[in-house]
Amino acid sequence: MILVTGATGHVGSELVRRLAAAGEPVRAMTRRPAKARFPAGVEAVYGDAADPKSLAAAFAGVDGAFLMSAQAVGTAPEPTHDLALATAAERAGVRRVVKLSTLDGGTGDDPIARWQRTAEAAVTDPARGFAWTLLRPGRFMSNALQWAGQLGTGGEVAIPFADRPAASIDPADLAEIAAQALSTGEHAGAVHELSGPQSLTPTEELAILGEVLGRDLRVRSVPVETARAGMARYGFPPEVVDAIMRRTLDGDRGSGVLPTVEKVLGRPARTFAQWARAHAEEFPRP
Repeated sequence: MILVTGATGHVGSELVRRLAAAGEPVRAMTRRPAKARFPAGVEAVYGDAADPKSLAAAFAGVDGAFLMSAQAVGTAPEPTHDLALATAAERAGVRRVVKLSTLDGGTGDDPIARWQRTAEAAVTDPARGFAWTLLRPGRFMSNALQWAGQLGTGGEVAIPFADRPAASIDPADLAEIAAQALSTGEHAGAVHELSGPQSLTPTEELAILGEVLGRDLRVRSVPVETARAGMARYGFPPEVVDAIMRRTLDGDRGSGVLPTVEKVLGRPARTFAQWARAHAEEFPRP
């Protein structure tokens, strides 16, 4: 049995579909199993990393697990959700674990690096006994889905850091690699840093999306201080906001195209245009 946490998320939902299509026994963990829609044969189960007592039943009888957390950096003294998931997996005797991390993982010494370092160590600690794999992607192509609400009222989209390039990755590529690791064990001990095949700015991605949708879409840039204030309203502590701003404005990490997807899957990584065509129905039409 393979457990997918975050099973309704961008990567988790793709992974559930891929594993189910391959005939793997799949358990999909979500906080709202009654409302979730999964392929036939998938077992939907309640679980919440913020409620560690809920995890024992979700992990029971599981051989492999995909672990991810949406807990925002700095909202607790340490990544409690990652720690709770790893502990539940260890107690259940899970053998294979794929952890969704972030590009660079815990490299560096700012609050983001320290948080990610602890989160990764939760699965790589030899005492846990896992055959682990780390996936470290940069920006997701699916971040563009955040624009859908604005596109329902017009063709202009407010985007912070609209001219900051990144080699965004399709979550479906991440899911395919995760499925390999969980099904075969071939990637045990691997740390995969991952990107898509092109370095594009959000402005360029919006233009591609416009071509796919047949719409004239325009960017309205968000001032840096407005973006900073938005992060604070979201709940990030000031030191985390400062770290995000430094990483975004002072470096180009994440803009380089990495060969990992093609090396692992034996095919090129999916382009943003391919992602946009696959998800066009999730955006409003003219």
